[in-house]
Amino acid sequence: MKSRLLILVSGSVLAIGACNKNNEATTTNAADTNIAMDNGVAVNAAEAGLLTAQGFANAAAASDRFEIESSKLAAANATSAAVKSFADKMISAHTASTAKLKSAAAGMSPTLTPYDTLSTDQQSTLDKLKALKGADFDKAYAAAQVDAHQKALDALNGYAASGDNPTLKTFASGLIPTVTAHLNMAKALK
Repeated sequence: MKSRLLILVSGSVLAIGACNKNNEATTTNAADTNIAMDNGVAVNAAEAGLLTAQGFANAAAASDRFEIESSKLAAANATSAAVKSFADKMISAHTASTAKLKSAAAGMSPTLTPYDTLSTDQQSTLDKLKALKGADFDKAYAAAQVDAHQKALDALNGYAASGDNPTLKTFASGLIPTVTAHLNMAKALK
């Protein structure tokens, strides 16, 4: 009798455990796009990663690094005074943003370390910019800045709305007006 009760209870625990697995995040590959299931709602895995403190911090750090590195190239390769002026502003603003991010992350418990590894797309864009000079550089740099700032704005808005860490949500919310202004400035370069 005890063994039947034990089997019945064990089976029930396993069944309940299996039912609860539907609420956990799982990842599948659909049409070469990673999809994460979060409580039954499908979202892009990259977007889901941006909603974690570490994922967001890494994306923000990489965004700043891309802006700084591409803008340093503009100082050497651009011909337009407007592009060079914009690039100087981006180096200053994104250096400050990196410092704010590191400060916010260091004040968290436990502390978080943002990693600034560029994405494949960011590295590819940077490599293409390195090969350009003059007006061709100016045009490509302006387009890259519009794209990068739009992606940064989307990440900031997403994390500010749905992020998992209050300190980083405040950081994201605080940068939205600045990144919006940068996006508008980048669009005016075209």
